[in-house]
Amino acid sequence: MSIHVLPANRPAQRFYRGGTRIAQFRNLPDLEQYVPEDWVASTTTVFGDPVLGLTTLADGTTLAESLVRDPERWLGAAHVAAWGVDSKLLVKLLDAGQRLPVHAHPGTPFAQEHLMRPHGKAEAWHILAGGEVHLGLREDVPLADLAQLVAHQRTDELLGLLHRRTVQPGDTVFVPPGVLHAIGQDVFLAEVQEPEDLSILLEWEGFAIDGSRDGHLGLGFNTALQAVDRDRLSEDRLDALIARDATLPASADPYFRLDRRVLGDGAILDAGFAVAIVLAGSGVLSREGRDVPAQAGDTVLLEHAGGLVRVGGEIEIVELRPPVPTWAPEAPQPAAQEQPIG
Repeated sequence: MSIHVLPANRPAQRFYRGGTRIAQFRNLPDLEQYVPEDWVASTTTVFGDPVLGLTTLADGTTLAESLVRDPERWLGAAHVAAWGVDSKLLVKLLDAGQRLPVHAHPGTPFAQEHLMRPHGKAEAWHILAGGEVHLGLREDVPLADLAQLVAHQRTDELLGLLHRRTVQPGDTVFVPPGVLHAIGQDVFLAEVQEPEDLSILLEWEGFAIDGSRDGHLGLGFNTALQAVDRDRLSEDRLDALIARDATLPASADPYFRLDRRVLGDGAILDAGFAVAIVLAGSGVLSREGRDVPAQAGDTVLLEHAGGLVRVGGEIEIVELRPPVPTWAPEAPQPAAQEQPIG
């Protein structure tokens, strides 16, 4: 079967609260407070852990293992020619039960040089339940000043340096690598990102983590803060990152694709490796003479093999895909075995 309806994949004991709306959306028991993420189609592990976070398929293999066994079936020949056995994609549902700390993610050059990881972490949020988000600096901040704010945990000052915006359901926010950000309490979103778990935490008071030990990816803050964009984000640039619909700026093209679609009876999903999060409705996905039911709350993974997918019924989805393989990136460095942070 080349259409996979995935079970929830919620790493436990994350450092911030949340998870109730994921449970409601997925029609699951709401049993824990610190499960604010559902990792979908994940070939990525939680930083420092060898297996936590990986998606397991119905046959008991992980998606990562299955990709290695037959990459062209999963990803297509053009994708494999451009990037090898690399899905280029991680999708999450994220429920912010509390405001997330101010943090940033490194870009690819920094991740390759300092962490021996093939990607950095660009990300985009498609908002399902709105609220406040904080994104980008309102003024230039010298590295020494930023380091002092972190060292003394002057979190009110730190948060005050960021732009604050209200987002509504249906909005899409692109967060380039290095840009400081924080998702506000009660925001629920679908996230697409590069397949890494690399966060540099600039605050940790009130969160279930020792940021002085675990907030710098094992590099020390003197090095980690060099990955943070310390330049002012202008209002024009900020506006270009926040779309009032399911669109991403052209600067996101090298990282991933995102679309929100209402699919009526007889609609077609293109071939290719993709994740579809079903937001509403119910129907059937058909390919190669087989029908797979899909309804609100499902997360569906499509292999490249099998071609087009026909929809029966009516569903509304967020569709997430890797970038189009029309350009050849530099060959990534071999991934080193991650070591526990600290």
